[in-house]
Amino acid sequence: MAAGYPVISVDTKKKELIGNFLNQGRSWSPQPQQVNVHDFPQDALGRAVPYGIYDLTHNQGYVYVGSSYDTPEFAAYAIAQWWADPDRPRFRREDKLLILADAGGSNNCRYWLWKQQVQEQLADQFGLEVMICHYPTGTSKWNPIEYRLFSQISRNWAGKPLRSWEVMLNCIRGTVTETGLQVKAFLVDRIFEKQKRSLPMSELPSICARDRFVQPGITLSSRVLALDDIQL
Repeated sequence: MAAGYPVISVDTKKKELIGNFLNQGRSWSPQPQQVNVHDFPQDALGRAVPYGIYDLTHNQGYVYVGSSYDTPEFAAYAIAQWWADPDRPRFRREDKLLILADAGGSNNCRYWLWKQQVQEQLADQFGLEVMICHYPTGTSKWNPIEYRLFSQISRNWAGKPLRSWEVMLNCIRGTVTETGLQVKAFLVDRIFEKQKRSLPMSELPSICARDRFVQPGITLSSRVLALDDIQL
């Protein structure tokens, strides 16, 4: 960050059912909100998959709300959409990108598809060198996006039923803090295959040649560094 490079923290927020369902928390209202007694998925308009990107330098959050499944392809797609956004703040140097992520979920450190999608959708498409640092298992709360973005969104929509996609997006966009946090939200109306998490064995050697586990919890992937450049 001191050198002017972009650093982002990414993760998937808790999935939410869209409909007239109870949302934990309290909010001021002239009358109590009437919601369904049970949260049956068949009564919902859909299930929201909010994938968040937090820009540490500019204190800005971007949430891409998917309507299908939380997959590695969707995670890489959201980051690529953020990078291609013409309205996002610019950095002094944009030839490298550092991504802070948990070790599990759609950006799992052991998903070959996640590495391939970052390679294709981000590194190759925009000519970037991408470094991904995974937090070890059990330390996800240290990920900045958890306490700087997701916790603030949860406080903002506490007690408010997410009756429609637009209500959810507005609650996310309306999240602000005294430190100047600004949040943008987008609906991703696109189908991502749930079962597509593995790669054919024929594609693994080419990925293995570019990837290298330096130590548990930290992965250098995509076009981050050539193997000859890695110093252990």
